[in-house]
Amino acid sequence: MSKDFENLVAITGLGGLHQLIANRTNGLIVEQVGTGKRHFASSRKHEFTPLGSIGIYTNNNETVELVKVFRTMKASEADHPIPEKQADPDALRAYFEIILPDYDRDQVSVSDMRKVVKWFRIVDEHNLIPEEETETDTEENSEEEE
Repeated sequence: MSKDFENLVAITGLGGLHQLIANRTNGLIVEQVGTGKRHFASSRKHEFTPLGSIGIYTNNNETVELVKVFRTMKASEADHPIPEKQADPDALRAYFEIILPDYDRDQVSVSDMRKVVKWFRIVDEHNLIPEEETETDTEENSEEEE
């Protein structure tokens, strides 16, 4: 996974997505994706969720990594346009049935879908969706670490 995507965080109380710049004992120094504005986000006031740790629940009691959902959205964009985040709930559900047919309808709410659409637009606009690593890439990385 690309370093840029690994450092993306969603922060409660702050809109959009942020790139982690530095970690402090009492919070994070982050840069808002798109504006480039840097600021300190206190861990007393905010919760931090790295995008790389987010998964979408499926019917087989597993999760699909958010980055894989983003890749699917990107690959199917020409045939299945991404709905607006304000789209009606039925349109969002129908879209998710296309891109992730086995998503868990009980655990994945419409507000979750809206976040995924919003975040996808941000990461896509700034070319932050990492390419899928091939087995060769993984082997090369392992050799470099040795």
